[in-house]
Amino acid sequence: MTEDNRAADPAINLDGVHLRLTSDAGEVNILNDIDLAIGPGETLGVVGPSGSGKTSLLLVMAGLERPTSGSITAAGTEITALDEDALALFRRDNVGIVFQNFHLVPTMTALENVAMPLEFAGHADAFERARAELEAVGLGPRLVHYPGQLSGGEQQRVALARAFVTEPAILLADEPTGNLDGATGEAVMDVLFDLHARRDTTLVLVTHQPDLVGRCGRVVQLVDGRVAADSGRPAAGGESAP
Repeated sequence: MTEDNRAADPAINLDGVHLRLTSDAGEVNILNDIDLAIGPGETLGVVGPSGSGKTSLLLVMAGLERPTSGSITAAGTEITALDEDALALFRRDNVGIVFQNFHLVPTMTALENVAMPLEFAGHADAFERARAELEAVGLGPRLVHYPGQLSGGEQQRVALARAFVTEPAILLADEPTGNLDGATGEAVMDVLFDLHARRDTTLVLVTHQPDLVGRCGRVVQLVDGRVAADSGRPAAGGESAP
């Protein structure tokens, strides 16, 4: 996908986004003047040192953190103009989020965890769709198991099924293999990229693992809250940034 295509009709567009938070030491600049256009169906890897703003970037894309200034448009909606209730509805209908720590409800079965966002949206076939999604990630035999009865890899597969069950236009994944061993993490990422390919979902993946970065069609590097490199943007001299 070319930069022109991304700019013409981006799935996510950040324009001059700043994020400043207040700490005991005073005001801290988290994101600094971020301009970023991500095209529909694109796979974007976000890398950078600890504290560079990677997770904060995902949070502002999801509307879970409000930028101090600038605008964000996602799935055709300027989310910086929405109130909290409207943001919650926007996320429900357009965004899937996968975290490092799974965030499953421990008192719900795998099936109930995946069906939950569909139930909130009023879908009568919530459990049928949840069952199909769990089968798609290889967990058909584990439908009635609780998170505590599942391995880490299985829990992350449940989290992926929950993120994809609403068929979101955008999937945001924050170190989704961070708590998994190498083989399990690789299996989970195979599931993630397979789901992305079948649904043509726009995928933004924060990771520190080079092998996962290599699976992304484009890579952005953050340093001190700024975009230091973008493999999809020509650098000085006309060559692509590393």
